[in-house]
This record gives sequence, structure tokens and C-alpha cells, in this order.
Amino acid sequence: MGKINLKDKVVVIAGGGKNLGGLISREIAGRGADVMIHYNSESSRAESDKTAAAVRALGRKAELFQGDLTDVNNMKALFKMAKEKFGRIDVAINTVGMVLKKPFVDTTEAEFDTMSDINSKAAYFFIQEAGKNLEDNGKIISIVTSLLGAYTGFYSTYAGAKAPVEHYTRAASKEFGSRGISVTAVAPGPMDTPFFYGQETPDAVAYHKSASALGGLTHIEDIAPLVLFLATDGWWITGQTILINGGYTTK
Repeated sequence: MGKINLKDKVVVIAGGGKNLGGLISREIAGRGADVMIHYNSESSRAESDKTAAAVRALGRKAELFQGDLTDVNNMKALFKMAKEKFGRIDVAINTVGMVLKKPFVDTTEAEFDTMSDINSKAAYFFIQEAGKNLEDNGKIISIVTSLLGAYTGFYSTYAGAKAPVEHYTRAASKEFGSRGISVTAVAPGPMDTPFFYGQETPDAVAYHKSASALGGLTHIEDIAPLVLFLATDGWWITGQTILINGGYTTK
């Protein structure tokens, strides 16, 4: 029960157009799946188009959906479109997130609300819609952060807003388990992508590179294999948050 081969399956990937999401989209297609690729804004359209083209070049179907997933109506529309276009959904992967590095006393209410909406609210309703729409024996995977295992300042709204996803994962795994659906969270270390560098000074980048036991930043190529494993052979893992960071933090 539970284990699936990705051949001819359908995967919804929030934030699936670029960076880690784009790589997962291509890797998933390489395993024989069709992909519903979400991207947030017009600025991501060109890269998302390239990702969709890469999926199609592998002989699989790709559809694109643009929308702000902090609006629950857009979340519902994403899953509805996937069902309409493909007829089913087998795996749902949420890579959406936003980083803010700022002192606790300087954080504004607007910044708190934005970080909470993107990192927590969207994650909750992604899991909810996946629970409503996935086939039995499906997989739900959320990308969080290894900062959940860190003792540090300045990321209060980022790590703080990702933290609830650990419990959403546990709760959903209990509620959806009778249908064979496994629910997991993957927590990368600081990743070598534009998502990371916009927040950090050169000194901070040097620190993050030195902090991992294995040396250097996490790369998207380090994360995608775990996501694919959880979507296939790793189906028996459920309710867990897995830190994958080269020894940057532990829990």
C-alpha cells in the first residue's frame, strides 16, 4: 500500500517554475510524470515557460498556473485546474517561501503578516487542497527550512512562520493516513540560489558556508533526490520533518 511509481502520474508543484521547484519539475518529468507548474508573478513567467518546455521535451505534459497562493481562492483554482487538465493528482509539492532577515524589534506588522501568509497560511491551505484532491496513496511534501533546528536571531518571522508547517505535516499525516497518503516536510539548509543571497551580507554568506559539517551551502541538486525519494520509495516516511543540510543544524 502507498508506494507509487511516478510513471504516468500527475504532480502539482507550487513554485515549480524556477530554482528548486524548477529542478524538481524536470526531475519528476524525467521519471515519467506530468506536471502542473505554479508560479507566483509575471517576473517568474519566462523561467517557468522554460521549465514547462523542458518537461515537454521529456515527452510529458506540462501546464502553467500563475497566482498568489496566499489567496485561498487561487489555491483552490490551482488544484481545480490540475484536475481539469490531467484528470487526477497523485503528488503535491509546495516549494513556496519567502525569507526576511531582520532584527525582532525592527519588524513591522505588515512584514509579519506577509511572512505569515506566504510561509504558513499558504502551506496550510496547500496541504488542505491536496488532502481534498489527491488520489489515494498520494504524497504531500512541503519545503520548510533547517533554521527550525537553529538557535539564532534575525530570522524570527521566516523560521517562525515555517515552524507551524511541522505540525500541519503531523496533523495531516494522521488525518490522511487511512487513505495511504504520506505527508512530509523537507528542511534544506541555506541554499545556493538567489532566494538566499538577497538577504545576506558577504560576511554572513561566508559564515553559512563554513557552518555545515560537510562544508559549503546546500544546493538544489542535494534536495531534489530526497523529494523524489519521498514521492516514491520513501512513502512509509510520514509526519516527519527531515533536515537536509550537510550538518548545518540538527534537532
